[in-house]
Amino acid sequence: MESIQILDAKKHVGETVQIGAWVANKRSSGKIAFLQLRDGTAYFQGIVVKTEVGEEVFQLAKNLNQETAVLVTGEIREDSRSKFGYEIGISGIEVVGESHEYPITPKEHGTDFLMDHRHLWLRSSKQHAIMQIRNEVIRATYEFFNNNGFIKIDPPILTGSAPEGTTDLFETNYFDQKAYLSQSGQLYMEAAAMAFGKVFSFGPTFRAEKSKTRRHLIEFWMIEPEMAFMHQEESLEVQERYVAFLVQSVLDNCDYALDVLGRDRAILEKYTKLPFPRISYDDAVELLQKNGFEDIQWGDDFGSPHETFIANSFDQPVFILNYPKAIKPFYMKPHPTRDDVVICADMIAPEGYGEIIGGSERATDYEFLLEQIRNHGLDENEYSWYLDLRKYGSVPHTGFGLGLERTVTWLSGIEHVREAIPFPRLLNRIYP
Repeated sequence: MESIQILDAKKHVGETVQIGAWVANKRSSGKIAFLQLRDGTAYFQGIVVKTEVGEEVFQLAKNLNQETAVLVTGEIREDSRSKFGYEIGISGIEVVGESHEYPITPKEHGTDFLMDHRHLWLRSSKQHAIMQIRNEVIRATYEFFNNNGFIKIDPPILTGSAPEGTTDLFETNYFDQKAYLSQSGQLYMEAAAMAFGKVFSFGPTFRAEKSKTRRHLIEFWMIEPEMAFMHQEESLEVQERYVAFLVQSVLDNCDYALDVLGRDRAILEKYTKLPFPRISYDDAVELLQKNGFEDIQWGDDFGSPHETFIANSFDQPVFILNYPKAIKPFYMKPHPTRDDVVICADMIAPEGYGEIIGGSERATDYEFLLEQIRNHGLDENEYSWYLDLRKYGSVPHTGFGLGLERTVTWLSGIEHVREAIPFPRLLNRIYP
């Protein structure tokens, strides 16, 4: 008898198999017990019929506690009524690990309670589905960049300086000097691009922002490509193709998860159509002012309501181009005909999910960058290696960063970014 995962059920219809699973819920009706089981790949139903298994097995099934670990034996059958599509007609049950008074019951629980039990909350069907979508975004990311000539480079997590200054950074001791947890691998990816042409990183980043919004995490994961011999317009094409590829990959490979989450596939389909719309920062400010946002003035950064209105005006991810120089980091390339804006773009997701990508063309002039570093009050000695990149064969280059958790939140159609990462780190929360 073969041991299988339920995800492979379609290959074993009509066969008797064994599956290791946990009991998520149960109910009984006379001489039939219905077990909702999960094996880590999907939720599925087990049917125990008293007349087929005998009194002992039937009573065992009826008395199983929530989250008891079992080995079930039985025949795989198609089940058109369930989201998964298959069930197991159980003929035998072996208890592997008992569970008593499992704290997360089928009733409603408050957010704080669920966050305190995140190590268990991950077992629920919705959280399971979100993690499947997260996994697909990760898998598809590697596929996209590997297929497009990029090489993965891993930047350091401990750094002696910061791409956007040391505000909102976690400081730590590095023997006899200060170090910081990385807020971005970008500067190192620029160095890598000068060596390899097209590169990307995928790793954790840390922001000590005292923010409690539904879009912010203290620790999150970023995908940061960097491309040599490339200008901003070419980068925007890479960005939109990448995002459309992620959306299509989720549509193609996450049917079960999308069903569990109730995500409308027709809405996601719209996000695979290219090109994505573009609007300048100037025009975005004007659009907002004409639609009742009297608080926004040229030179201000956009908040959540502003980004939501702009995105909903286009019904697709939208690029906002060329922000004011004063609100952007020191490394961005100045606009060729204006001294008040830089060559950059943010991609704003529709449905109120905000910025998922930030990117720019990078400044290539040594003297300009040195002046910018000084103007931002940064230690030029700490950035001497970065300035070297402009001394030894500098070329036009551009890059961007995509936030994994915001993207997963958007694709899953959920409300809060904290559910898009297995163990979120939030303001005032580092447990579990």
